[in-house]
Amino acid sequence: MSDRFRVRRSRGAVSGVALVLLGIWGAVIPFVGPIFGYAYTPATAWTYTTGRLWLEILPGAATLVAGLILLGGANRVTGLFAGWLAAASGAWFVVGPILSTLWTLGLPAAGTPVGIGAAHQVVEQIGFFAGLGVVITFFGSLAIGRMTVLGVRDVAPPAEHRRTEPYESEREYEAQRTVE
Repeated sequence: MSDRFRVRRSRGAVSGVALVLLGIWGAVIPFVGPIFGYAYTPATAWTYTTGRLWLEILPGAATLVAGLILLGGANRVTGLFAGWLAAASGAWFVVGPILSTLWTLGLPAAGTPVGIGAAHQVVEQIGFFAGLGVVITFFGSLAIGRMTVLGVRDVAPPAEHRRTEPYESEREYEAQRTVE
């Protein structure tokens, strides 16, 4: 039974790498984005606010941790935990800025986009929160799916029980199948 909990490390590799990169982006972009004119208020580089902590740093760090767990884990349970952690972090990136108005008395805790023009502000909103959160949730869900599925290799009989010579008849094949 415990063999079914083991998975190859490559099972979560793609999601793990993507989540590590997205987590770094989510946690660091509020600090380096102002250098390139890509920011939320306050639009100064390396400025810490509690809004940035709750809405960007913590979910970014959780996403990074989920990605690292997926890269290093060889267990379905830890892989599922990492997938759910990433999915929850991605969801927080999407709904966190909206919910933050509840504890800041109607003001967005993340600040407001500083881009000149509506198109630039939309790109900032997508890159900082909504789009980032959707992509993180996608990769978290992908990891959950990959960890949930039992593949043929996961349930294949051990090598000593495999038949190496072909069956001589359909009846012999059916008889062997009913025994297994």
